[in-house]
This record gives sequence, structure tokens and C-alpha cells, in this order.
Amino acid sequence: MTALEAHDLYRFYHTGDDEVLALRGVSLCVQPGEIVAVTGPYGSGKSTLLACLAGLDEPDGGWVTVAGARMSRRSEAERARLRAQRIGLLLQSGNLLDHLTVTENLRLAISLAAHRDTGRAKRLLDEVGIADRRDALPSTLSGGESARAALAVALVNDPAVLLADEPTGEVDAENETRILNLIRERSATGGATVVVTHSHSVAAAAHRVLHIQDGRLIDG
Repeated sequence: MTALEAHDLYRFYHTGDDEVLALRGVSLCVQPGEIVAVTGPYGSGKSTLLACLAGLDEPDGGWVTVAGARMSRRSEAERARLRAQRIGLLLQSGNLLDHLTVTENLRLAISLAAHRDTGRAKRLLDEVGIADRRDALPSTLSGGESARAALAVALVNDPAVLLADEPTGEVDAENETRILNLIRERSATGGATVVVTHSHSVAAAAHRVLHIQDGRLIDG
């Protein structure tokens, strides 16, 4: 079964009398275990694409399926349920709830997916190197610690697909390697990843690199 499929996605926005085409017929198919990097300049459509793949935004044309389940043209509640169960989402900000500790954020993600905590949360915090910050509130974390905590939240339910927007943007070289190793380990066990990035190291770790320009996707 295909991990993620997007077919002929279109997305446009209106600003006064102007129409901005953010996506222009984007199609993408990601297999289990595949790592796909998406690159492109600011304003090219990368974040819009990620939002449509995650079901945070509805495309004006086309559709998305995740692990065989239709994401597009579903109610907001159904999209949220599918996202919690089948997608690990790592955005550039807003990944952690400020009033919950790191561990509580992980437990919330587990409960939203109706899963049980089998010790995976603790293991992930060890793997991303912030086990000593498990009881910390997000406001007390450094940028790098926040990025790694958010990655743990995104992976805690062992999702079919990880969608990540600049996952190494706030970390040093050592922790970039740690994050890439986790993504590679997921790949080896069938977990798919689509990552928006400007990092040459992240792109080099991908099986495919796609370039988006003016809302159109181009093979790298």
C-alpha cells in the first residue's frame, strides 16, 4: 500500500482582486520506507503543500490519501482523527502546548490517536537526547530542545508518514545527525517521510529530492 498519495493538487488564494496560485497541479506518491525531500525558494508553495498533505488545509482541486485513507473532502473532525492516527506532523513552530510538560505533550498525542503508552514516549526522549528535560515546560526549552521534543511528539504514535517542515533548522550539526538517524531508522522499518528543507545534509539523506517552483513540483 502506498504511504502517501497526492493527485493533481491545486490551491489558490485571493487578495483583493488578485488571485495567487500556491499549488498548480502537484502530484506526489511516496512509498513505505521512502524519504522524500522537498526544496524550493520562499513562497514557492512548500508550506502550502505540506498543509494539504496533512489535512490542515483543503486543496481547491485534487485529493490526498494517507495509508489508503482519503484525507481530502472529509470533515475537519475526520481529518484530525486521521492525522492523529496516521501522520506525524512537525511544523516550524506551534508543535507543543505551552501549559503541558514535554512528557504531557507526548501523552496527549498518544491519547488523541487512541493508542496506549507502551514506553515508546520514554524511549523517544532518550533517542532525541532530551530525557533530562521530560518534565520541562516548552517555554524553558532552547530552540534545539524544542525541535527535538516536537520530533518526539510527531513520532510517538509510529505514524505511517512523517511530514516535517525544516526539522533541523534550529539544531546544531550533532543534533541534526541525531534527527537524521531517527528518520533513517524509521525508513528501515517502513516509515515514510516527506521533509521540506533547505539543509544539504537532509536532502542528501533522502531517496528523492523534489524541487517546487511557482507551485509546480519538479524532480531533482
